[in-house]
Amino acid sequence: MPERELIAGLDVGSTTVRLVVGQRSDDSDQPAHIIAAAEVPATGINRGVITSIDDAVSSISTCLEKAERMAGAPVPSVWVGISGSHITSQESRGVIAVGRSDGEITEADVERAIEAARTVATPPNYEILHVIPKSFTVDGQIGIKDPIGMTGVRLEVDTQIIQGLSSQIKNLTKAVYRPGLEIDDLVLSTLATAEAVLSSRQKELGVVVVNIGGSTTSLVVFEEGDMLHTAVLPVGSDHITSDVAIGLRISIDTAEKIKLEYGSASAEGIGKREEIDVGELEGEASSLVSRRYVTEIIEARAEEIFDKIDAELKKIDRSGKLPAGVVLCGGGAKLSGLVDLAKRQLRLPASLGKPIGIRSVIDKVNDPSFLTALGLVLWGSHLGGPRPGGRLGRIFSKLPSLRSVTGQLKKMIKKVIP
Repeated sequence: MPERELIAGLDVGSTTVRLVVGQRSDDSDQPAHIIAAAEVPATGINRGVITSIDDAVSSISTCLEKAERMAGAPVPSVWVGISGSHITSQESRGVIAVGRSDGEITEADVERAIEAARTVATPPNYEILHVIPKSFTVDGQIGIKDPIGMTGVRLEVDTQIIQGLSSQIKNLTKAVYRPGLEIDDLVLSTLATAEAVLSSRQKELGVVVVNIGGSTTSLVVFEEGDMLHTAVLPVGSDHITSDVAIGLRISIDTAEKIKLEYGSASAEGIGKREEIDVGELEGEASSLVSRRYVTEIIEARAEEIFDKIDAELKKIDRSGKLPAGVVLCGGGAKLSGLVDLAKRQLRLPASLGKPIGIRSVIDKVNDPSFLTALGLVLWGSHLGGPRPGGRLGRIFSKLPSLRSVTGQLKKMIKKVIP
């Protein structure tokens, strides 16, 4: 199996590290064929941020070994998802004069316009992860998606700039380099998740992807094919488990079992007399609790998560106004009744995210918790190979600066780690 065909996506989460390995396919409808998927419990990571490099390296190494055994080949490099509450996004505009005397806009002009947008004032200790072009303006004509080949004198581009804290970026890259992996690039985790679950039609109509992880919930909003907004909220499915543990005065492990086996985010249809034997799960004397009481605990925290998501949508005036609705992803999205609660709380259509454009014999990859790692594989296959009609892929592939963050870090880290 030629090494160059392998594309790997590494999702370093707060509770679990996941690695998905795919092979590039010539089929434009299914750009990647998944050959391995591995997951191990995460250590040294809290709320998307590395708190112990040695522990994080250990988790990544174990996950890498499992994936390589399954793939039957070494994984040389990975696309790495980055998340955490330190991620910020802001809008920026780049303006340039068209270079050619006949006024025809070339790829070089688009590059220069995007570079001009990069010169935004970055907060101290922050680095730019992505400069995402949203739309172009040629001589005052707004809303142009791809200006190459058009004629004009003045080219403007509106971009969304995503930034991360330099120290967190360096810590994450160190943890990935130590097991001997190269980094193809860092990608905002929610953008990768969206790549795996959204069709171009959903992005045009208006949609929000919500990734409910262990310690954080991240979201990204698309409209008219462009990314409008992204946010990382410091609350996730572990908080629901903690609430159940406190409410029932039981251990965290038992609370997690009860949440997954008997819990629901919606109390509708649960009888008042239904009971759960907590003692049996803990290996102790029989101790009954009302299933409805457990559901009410879960529902209260889930409502809080959706209230925070709605507050983010209100910031951009899209609360209840996204026709393609909300797509729920991540391990926390598997909770029973969550889709119904999302419909009610956000006043939008809601569904569980399912991978698009993926071929695999591994059932595990259809799990909502693997969608970020899958999306990273798709991101890599789109940027690394031809992507018919993919505007984002075409424009990203023109950016010499796309890998600037990892390029600079490689040099620095190679000095520290021989």
